[in-house]
Amino acid sequence: MRRSPKFAVAMAKKKIITPASEKFLEAYLNNPSPTGFESAGQKMWLDYVKPYIDEHIVDTYGTVVGVINPKAEYKVVIEAHADEISWFVHYITSDGFIYLRRNGGSDHQIAPSKRVDIHTQKGIVKAVFGWPAIHTRTAGKEAAPTLKNIFLDVGAKDKAEVEKMGIHVGCVVTYEDTYMMLNKQWYVGRALDNRAGGFMIAEVARLLKENKVDLPFGLYITNSVQEEIGLRGAQMIAERIQPDVAIVTDVTHCTQTPMMNKIEQGDVAAGKGPGVTYGPAVQNNLLQRIIDTADNHKIPLQRMAASRFTGTDTDAFAYSNAGVPSALISLPLRYMHTTVEMVHKQDVEDCIRLIYETLQNIQPGEDFKYL
Repeated sequence: MRRSPKFAVAMAKKKIITPASEKFLEAYLNNPSPTGFESAGQKMWLDYVKPYIDEHIVDTYGTVVGVINPKAEYKVVIEAHADEISWFVHYITSDGFIYLRRNGGSDHQIAPSKRVDIHTQKGIVKAVFGWPAIHTRTAGKEAAPTLKNIFLDVGAKDKAEVEKMGIHVGCVVTYEDTYMMLNKQWYVGRALDNRAGGFMIAEVARLLKENKVDLPFGLYITNSVQEEIGLRGAQMIAERIQPDVAIVTDVTHCTQTPMMNKIEQGDVAAGKGPGVTYGPAVQNNLLQRIIDTADNHKIPLQRMAASRFTGTDTDAFAYSNAGVPSALISLPLRYMHTTVEMVHKQDVEDCIRLIYETLQNIQPGEDFKYL
């Protein structure tokens, strides 16, 4: 579907995120969705997208797919992942302190003095990551936080009291930090990696419905589980859907903050638009279609290069089903895998707009031939 230049400029100036959708984003970010335990967040996401889809799929491990035009033979996926990093209770000492294992890429260096929620069959148990006071440490000989020395304190006198609270090995632990808006233009919270992506693909579904866009193919709006431990949810759902095209969205590092190395990580700035990635898993012709769409609709773009893999669900879709043309649209993010992840509101809107417009620039039967 071709649009006039005037229409493209008008869309570029139009605000996409509504107060109602922003309210959903806040609730969605605040709700825990640790890897392997995503069900509550997935229910929330599905409730939000239901008015904009024709039917939905929930697979065995919890990936949720909203489907528009389910009877169409040609299938296009837009995808994000739903899970957040967390911890597992691993060992409880006799005097009631708790040691942990990672569930995903949890950062041990940010843990000391953080407040957490331990998820048990009896409900949430509050805890803190303890750390020795500065007065008790020797300058020049201070221990850095590691998985071997960070621990939780639930205020229990011994192991028996911990267990009486319902805590046992295998209980999942999440940070309690919640959403906030910074300087009226930054979304801040834990798990913007990648519930921001889940929010964006949901907003695409909303816009398609509200603007009465009649897509000529089946659209599979996919919120996958278990990305943080190896793209597992995407691997499973790719085999089930067997798509013809996949457009994946995830976060990428904003490299403009202190202590970031642009030579190693690339030159990407939050507030300057979505990122597109060049790499073996990214199908070149589909990537060019996205770039052309951005040019036609005045959507700013940043470019990145991947080496052997993107490290996102793009890899899972690309190498499934004898090969699926796949591409990655990335949202610049500050402070990944911390509790104060930050994304710029304008980037979120531009990512939504880019996916929305690209979908209208794909026709059934396209195989994005390499040669």
